[in-house]
Amino acid sequence: MPESFSDRLLLWFVQYGRLDLPWQANPTPYRVWVSEIMLQQTQVKTVIPYYQRFMQRFPDIRALALAQIDEVLHHWSGLGYYARARNLYKAASIVANDYQDDFPETLDGLMSLPGIGRSTAGAILSLACKQRQPILDGNVKRILCRYHAVAGWPGQKAVENRLWELAEYHTPNTDVADYTQAIMDLGATLCRRGTPDCERCPLEEHCLAKQLGEQARYPECKPKKVLPTKSVVFAMMENEQGEVLLQQRPPSGIWGGLWSFPEYVDVSDMTSNLESDYAVMLLSSEEYNVFTHTFSHFRLMITPIHIKIRQNKNTLMDNSCIKWQQPDNPDQLGLPMPVVSLLNSFYQEEENRHESNGELHQAG
Repeated sequence: MPESFSDRLLLWFVQYGRLDLPWQANPTPYRVWVSEIMLQQTQVKTVIPYYQRFMQRFPDIRALALAQIDEVLHHWSGLGYYARARNLYKAASIVANDYQDDFPETLDGLMSLPGIGRSTAGAILSLACKQRQPILDGNVKRILCRYHAVAGWPGQKAVENRLWELAEYHTPNTDVADYTQAIMDLGATLCRRGTPDCERCPLEEHCLAKQLGEQARYPECKPKKVLPTKSVVFAMMENEQGEVLLQQRPPSGIWGGLWSFPEYVDVSDMTSNLESDYAVMLLSSEEYNVFTHTFSHFRLMITPIHIKIRQNKNTLMDNSCIKWQQPDNPDQLGLPMPVVSLLNSFYQEEENRHESNGELHQAG
């Protein structure tokens, strides 16, 4: 067995690494970039079908740059962390217009693009351009913290700097693409967060955390804090044609640029302002069960209210940020998952109601 960290890892990768991931076929900077952005805080098995659909619709940087942001967000719906998609779209326009469709092939050049940090830039350059560049994603941090028993939370600047030094030290001068994929694979398949499979790990013999019997300690956790809770009312307005109203959110912030239901602080706020805000007449309302959607930094308690309305005047159609949509056909819009779930429930409820009415009509 080779003695060096990288040699052991490369030998293991040839036998046990993941060699059939879709972005490994024709690893251009564009394809690697999209995969790396999607894989941020998202598991490979979740990403693969999204990546395949995304590549089918946006096969190159020019196709992505010429698309509409709504369609890009639609193809991202369900992956979460939607700022990634917005930055992807912004960066595509810059590469297409300022670099004539060719990604910059320097660390600084890539890091100047929206949404690309040092580790993502390093992954693109090593996997697609075969440059010697270290990476430091979550998997690599976990491996290095355990192998060297690095104390402290990796989010602290001093700890992160130390990990970058170690990443640089271990990155070999040759076979950099295989090494980069290997260290990511090791973290994803063996050196897992909860239950590392040390017995099968090629680095076990020299891993300090294993020697100390403290694999669970590393990497050390971020100091815990209680997530704050916010409450909101979703006004699910249905007009006389059975359409529901969707409103585009501001381009930044939570669910930036996605389409959602109009929001109110509480039921009283909605009741007082809904009719004047949207030039409608409220006919009836039904409150659905409250449910929770958790973000990285807070929990959102959502109260959906199904409201049947009559439009007083056709003023909303001139507003590009408002659409009346059939609940089973929301066009090519980017939708947060809670909205997708509510639209599906709403549509199913309407279908069941129509079927029940049909049965009653036949019985009569």
